[in-house]
Amino acid sequence: MDDAPRRTSYDVAVVGAGIVGLSCAWAAARRGMRVLVVDRDEPGSGASGVAAGMLAPVTEAVFGEDALLRLNLEAARAWPAFAARLAEASGLDTSYSESGALMVAADADDLEELRRVHEFQRSHGLDAEWLSGRRCRELEPGLSPRVRGGIAAPDHSVDPRAVVRALVAACDEVARAEAHGIEIQDGRVAGLHLGHGRVNAGSVVIAAGAWSGTLGLPDPPPLRPVKGQILRLSGTAPAREIVRTPRCYVVPRTSGEVVIGATVEERGFDTRVTADGVYRLLEAAWEVLPDVGELELVETRAGLRPATPDNGPVVGRGGVEGLLWATGHYRSGILQAPITGEAIAALLGGEEPPAELAPFGAERFALAGRRA
Repeated sequence: MDDAPRRTSYDVAVVGAGIVGLSCAWAAARRGMRVLVVDRDEPGSGASGVAAGMLAPVTEAVFGEDALLRLNLEAARAWPAFAARLAEASGLDTSYSESGALMVAADADDLEELRRVHEFQRSHGLDAEWLSGRRCRELEPGLSPRVRGGIAAPDHSVDPRAVVRALVAACDEVARAEAHGIEIQDGRVAGLHLGHGRVNAGSVVIAAGAWSGTLGLPDPPPLRPVKGQILRLSGTAPAREIVRTPRCYVVPRTSGEVVIGATVEERGFDTRVTADGVYRLLEAAWEVLPDVGELELVETRAGLRPATPDNGPVVGRGGVEGLLWATGHYRSGILQAPITGEAIAALLGGEEPPAELAPFGAERFALAGRRA
């Protein structure tokens, strides 16, 4: 990673070196564009470096978010080819895994909730199988005898930190620099102001996560940070695949790392790790996977998810020609990164993004405001 841009002129400047921004940059570079990525910190130091990396359109499906569900399903379908192409381009492994996921119920209340979730999943044609508690334990012997039942789903996972490293290797240029705004000439983007100076750029993509709305740009989308605390442990994984409950998820990796997450807290830009957050996550994991208590606690982190009022991302053109948004991915930034990158590259090339992203442009908030 360079401390300053090597050139003074680029076709595209991307603000934000998380997995979304880097995916946008790599997709644009593959179309022959000269692309610069800038970030005030190291690549992946924001939400991407804290995320567990679940690619979970089925187990993350939420009542009333049908358009988002369609987007997430399409995003999941894009991941195998994306991971293979990235590994080839970078020479680095992304730890993409198709191990599957198991949502389990630890008590009667959980069981009732998961029954409702399963009915919702099946009503939308999702691949989700109801299992008895015994069958859950046959699949995952480390589960507690208290598990009453569960749902098996074909969700996958990836190591976001490994993906960020691969994307940095695949991208043209990533520089450590703070963005201070865009330059507009004759009604369109002409450049990006940085802490050390300015670079020319015909287009600027804002992919700065929860900070995207703080850059002083015209008509920013309504974003808020949602705090998530997460734990990383080391040792013999207590499960072979992702295990979820209504209170936590446990993601094992082939490297021996086990990730437990994540809290959902409306705390502004607070990234402190709290004793309560650590305790609640460990307790929730332990009640279904008791062997978690024997693992070494290696790391505790807190990140900020960029959330919008409708929980959908903001991917599309801004109010100034040449300005594009790629932010607001909330809990699905890792999952939606490949499809977001392709959508931004299409827009930069004068094409339209995939149909699944059509409902998620920035203009939907302006329209909602006028209707109100």
